[in-house]
Amino acid sequence: MGKLAATELQKMLECIKRDFRVIVPPMVGYDAGVHLLHGKYVAVATDPCTGVPEEWFGWLLINYPASDVALFGAKPEFCTINLLGPIGTKPEVFQQIMNQTCNAADELGIAIVRGHTGMYDSLKDMLGVCTVYGTVEPKKLITPGNAKPGDLILCTKPLGLETVTNFSLIQKEKAQKLFGANKQAELAKQVYMQSCVKEALQLAEIEGVHAMHDATEGGFVASLNELSVASKVGFRVEWERIPVTKEVYSIKEHFKLTDDQMMAMSSTGTILAATAPLAREKVKAALEKIGLSAYFLGKFTTDKEQILIKKEREVQFPQLADDPYTKILYSK
Repeated sequence: MGKLAATELQKMLECIKRDFRVIVPPMVGYDAGVHLLHGKYVAVATDPCTGVPEEWFGWLLINYPASDVALFGAKPEFCTINLLGPIGTKPEVFQQIMNQTCNAADELGIAIVRGHTGMYDSLKDMLGVCTVYGTVEPKKLITPGNAKPGDLILCTKPLGLETVTNFSLIQKEKAQKLFGANKQAELAKQVYMQSCVKEALQLAEIEGVHAMHDATEGGFVASLNELSVASKVGFRVEWERIPVTKEVYSIKEHFKLTDDQMMAMSSTGTILAATAPLAREKVKAALEKIGLSAYFLGKFTTDKEQILIKKEREVQFPQLADDPYTKILYSK
């Protein structure tokens, strides 16, 4: 798992011609784009799916980009699907994944419009790509670039939940040794937590929720930095307020991770958001209705400094996300 550095990604985007119909063009830190179509805003997100538990492949394929669209305040409505496999992939494999994909789309009310299926010499593993589209009223559009000084930093799920869940599925025996058999079995059933469609759409309806971001690759480190840069604000995060389960601490100890690496654990499905203080109680109530908790980690600030407060001492928040996801899931 890895992303291009922000500076290198920015270089890639420089050749894209601006078009008046594109409201939110491709930008670093933005997981969806928005374009104008007959007076409506259409939010679009596309994501790959590979190296995930096979029994959840199709579900994740839909929910990755659907979550990105919902984080912009748009209800996911349509999608296209690409399923690509190595030469020799059995038809039954494609059929199984497509059944999962259709069920996931039906759950969210997404219509599958088009797709492509093929086998290629250059591939060693199954690869899926899904593009999701949804409409949003212009006044209800939410982007990562709208966090305001004084906004609270909201977190919806514990750090690293995706990582420990997938570890419990892919490295079952190791997970049982680290967490115990009962906890491993419990975590293995929580893949559905890697979607944030439902809570994103709930939060988008609350006045005072200004910006949202999914803590995917790079976890809290990447997401908070991207919110900060996109919104041209700084932040102050309190270490003790970050929700961390004992299983994540077990992973940290077992793989000898630093605090910075732990904060960079891929946490797909966890929303980090900027919310006005006056919206705090409404946010808490909305999340509680769907079985989630609201964790408030700190505040966004006028200055551009990115500060982590640990044991009452201020230190620089990590600038680069050293995500240990691959190391954890595919270690021998």
